[in-house]
Amino acid sequence: MNPRLAAARALTPLLLGRASLSSSLPPLLAKVTARDRALVQDLAFGTARWQPGLQVLLNRLLQKPLKSSDQDIGALLLIGLYQLFFSRIPPHAAIGETVGCAVNLRKSWAKGLLNAVLRRAQREQQSLAVWLKTSSDLVVKSAHPLWLQQKLEHAYPDAWQDICAANNSRPTMTLRVNRQQISREDYLKQLADADIGASLCRHSVDGILLNEPLDVQHLPGFAQGLLSVQDEAAQLAAGFLQLSPGQRVLDACAAPGGKTCHLLEVEPNLSQVLALDVDEKRLKRVEDNLQRLQLAGCRLLAADAREVGSWWDGTLFDRILLDAPCSGTGVIRRHPDIKLSRRPEDIDKLAQQQGELLDALWPCLKPGGLLLYVTCSVLPQENNEVIGAFLKRIKNAEAWQVATGFGLIRPQGLQLLPHTENGHDGFYYARLRKMAG
Repeated sequence: MNPRLAAARALTPLLLGRASLSSSLPPLLAKVTARDRALVQDLAFGTARWQPGLQVLLNRLLQKPLKSSDQDIGALLLIGLYQLFFSRIPPHAAIGETVGCAVNLRKSWAKGLLNAVLRRAQREQQSLAVWLKTSSDLVVKSAHPLWLQQKLEHAYPDAWQDICAANNSRPTMTLRVNRQQISREDYLKQLADADIGASLCRHSVDGILLNEPLDVQHLPGFAQGLLSVQDEAAQLAAGFLQLSPGQRVLDACAAPGGKTCHLLEVEPNLSQVLALDVDEKRLKRVEDNLQRLQLAGCRLLAADAREVGSWWDGTLFDRILLDAPCSGTGVIRRHPDIKLSRRPEDIDKLAQQQGELLDALWPCLKPGGLLLYVTCSVLPQENNEVIGAFLKRIKNAEAWQVATGFGLIRPQGLQLLPHTENGHDGFYYARLRKMAG
């Protein structure tokens, strides 16, 4: 399959609000040659990353809006503009190959439209490029939908532009060394021997930052379980839980299992780890990760953590990890389609769900035990406000401050933002202790 056609078919359901790239892209990658897969991913993710501004530009270039039934042509137009303004692909190749895809979509009539719009963009490329960089239109300026840009500006009036810029950058690649098999320093040496540039993370004691992303199959010992790919901010969860031998731990929203596995790497002598996830298919990824990393002592169970009666045996947990469903606004650089798939009304629904999870899980925690609330969101509505409301409702809960020396200290937790010098993702952590009585 033509790589531009594959990218357009992956983007079309996203533009229609029916899918994310994580669901629409993989089947299409299987239909292109191995050498074209990187190009397809770049076209799909790159177009999604810059779509808010590119859509404004496209609206200026079109004489009339496209019908919803022609969003596949809209996807091709956006892909063409992405190539012209944000890639090094020669314009003649970008335009010719993109226009040709109309025939594959059985919409030969659209060849003229695609050619006219993209040729005009090429002719006016210099002035349009300046407009994209200097426009006062906040959607163009931030490459974020207006509702999200406004939320970021309200929450971080001095940093919102830096957050948007970080969201629009290409993500770093960070490794988590499996300390049960190798030390971080010894693995760094293996990387050096393989001529792979890397450095130690500053905040995670198990983290290594690669100079350049690469396929995991090229990493020494990946198949043997020496390491996992996990952002530095996500690696902090295991340490914040203060694990010790004999504890019983619940990972309430476990899939795909990165944090679950890290718990067992940090403390292999836990009495049990119960990993829940509402999606049984996603639990297979947890199982695969546990097997690759050669970790034991974890029980997997498909269940909605809020429906405690369906999965809990009444035995209290020493530690609960609640990596709550969230907007993902802290990981937009990894998942730029979040800009297109999220809606402002989603945030209220997510905050309600997060509160329900906290309320349901709190009775499962021992007195003196810790619950760690985690999101990969930067929006206070899902973070500090959720925890603040919970502490008002629950009288035997207190916030135990997470002292790190970095990040933004909030009244109930720690907010990490994606524009820091180390380039970790945006995460929120709140550690709650259950008081006796």
